[in-house]
Amino acid sequence: MIQTRHADTGTCWYDIVDKFELTEDDGGIGTILKLTFPPVTSSLFIKLSFLEFGTPGFTDYKEKFTKLDNEKHLKEAEVIEGGYLELGFTFHRTRVEVIEMDSDTCILRTTIKYDVKEEAAANSSYATIDAVAKLAELAKNHLIKNKASKDTH
Repeated sequence: MIQTRHADTGTCWYDIVDKFELTEDDGGIGTILKLTFPPVTSSLFIKLSFLEFGTPGFTDYKEKFTKLDNEKHLKEAEVIEGGYLELGFTFHRTRVEVIEMDSDTCILRTTIKYDVKEEAAANSSYATIDAVAKLAELAKNHLIKNKASKDTH
């Protein structure tokens, strides 16, 4: 479990994801990762900073890494159990690509592809990048803080 408290907002990684468990393989293509969410965010949407997000009524899901490209800094993962599948999604894939701009700047391009059963169409609004955006914001602030600390030493 990652437990790094963010000084500016008081937000922690584990406020968003309680636990990451590697359940199969070694981190390459085919790896299955189980994400478990804290009880507060799994039962209701909470507001952190300017984003409202949470897990819409599920406590965990498993995702399988379907594409990894270290040169392009790209990862794709599909939900294979629980989570969005319990909400009527038949397919949910998240693609994250880090595009380096210079030594201090990058762009995080995130794409979500999904299919949802017709009777669960209202749940398609849960397919957002809000949690990824919040994690990226926390990572950015952590890196900036560490860079500033290294620059002063």
